[in-house]
Amino acid sequence: MTNEGLVLYKLMVLYMLDRVDFPLTTSQISQFILEYNSTAFFDLQIALNELVEKDFIKPKTERNHTLYEITEQGKEAVELFEFKIADSIKMSILNYLKEQKIELRNESAISSDYYPSGNEYIAQCSIKEKTQTLLEIKIAVPTIEQAIHICDSWKEKNEEIYQYLITQIWQED
Repeated sequence: MTNEGLVLYKLMVLYMLDRVDFPLTTSQISQFILEYNSTAFFDLQIALNELVEKDFIKPKTERNHTLYEITEQGKEAVELFEFKIADSIKMSILNYLKEQKIELRNESAISSDYYPSGNEYIAQCSIKEKTQTLLEIKIAVPTIEQAIHICDSWKEKNEEIYQYLITQIWQED
């Protein structure tokens, strides 16, 4: 890959992250870039790693995927060099984000992870809207299997659990 191509991929990633108000996963970023540019996944990984090293994007690992957010330094870089991205590419990015917005937001807004704590495991599940946490639950369980099950179930049942909690809390006795 040429250095110019790598710069373009970096700018495209920064442009994408700058146009959303929630983090994107590696797969969400790569879905667009790989389809649009027919580049290799390896080349995209190089671009992402270099952006992290230069503190233009900040990664956060949750279970089996990584979420990326743009930093202030990344926002400044995209503002300065946005002109290097062709208008057709910008339009494609904006269309992709518009078409996929709900799915993209939901994937990053609902999160769960687990970690060991002494002789047990803590399953941590949350619902976020933009940068605000709406609900966060930590559940201690004795086995890793139970923690994994809770995290996996959270993706499917979070709305139902949230509604139940709100109803129970607001219910008059």
